[in-house]
Amino acid sequence: MDLLPADTTLDERDRAATVALLPVGSFEQHGPHLPLTTDTVVAATLAAELERAYPVRRLPPITISCSHEHAAWAGTVSISSGTLAAVVRDVAESVHRAGVASLVLVNGHGGNYVLRNVVQEASLGPLRMALFPGGLEWDVARAAAGLTTTGGSDMHAGELETSILLHAHPDLVRPHFEQADRIADERPHLLSRGLAEYTDSGVVGRPSLASARKGREVLASLVSSFVGYL
Repeated sequence: MDLLPADTTLDERDRAATVALLPVGSFEQHGPHLPLTTDTVVAATLAAELERAYPVRRLPPITISCSHEHAAWAGTVSISSGTLAAVVRDVAESVHRAGVASLVLVNGHGGNYVLRNVVQEASLGPLRMALFPGGLEWDVARAAAGLTTTGGSDMHAGELETSILLHAHPDLVRPHFEQADRIADERPHLLSRGLAEYTDSGVVGRPSLASARKGREVLASLVSSFVGYL
């Protein structure tokens, strides 16, 4: 699956899409079995699935975002929330000048809290914006795919993310993910102390329960849920 759009300027002219998708990921630790680019891969994979199902324009992903709570692990890189918001707003302004009426932020990283405010503020401007998937869409997708864990328990590099990569990009999943489970349901000081306070590996969840089938059905459910955003 192509994570970057390969359309030419003529393709975009002929499509004349009025809705654009901007995948937003991160570059942060995902335990010993998933790559630093996991959130970007998830967001870009979902955007590619949506482009196949709907008349939308897919943009290349933002690959570094707000991952400060993961700074204890090697490889994690972050930008400030202000920088992320500014980049998204600049992209929105550019696609609006090109004729796009709505911009959907396809977010793959739960720590990008600022995107909610960007979308909220955009409701007053000329370009409508949305944030997808929301918590409801993730919950519906988990149920549809038969995931055992909940979103709160399976926070990071667990059953959900490992399943999506096992389906869409199995070559990115390292061996022995079945032994990588870490349970840390209570994380009261996550924002102030970081994730290392609650897990020694960076994993919070149960990747041992992951399967390619679950990943396929999660994506199918999210594609179905997206129709309400059009």
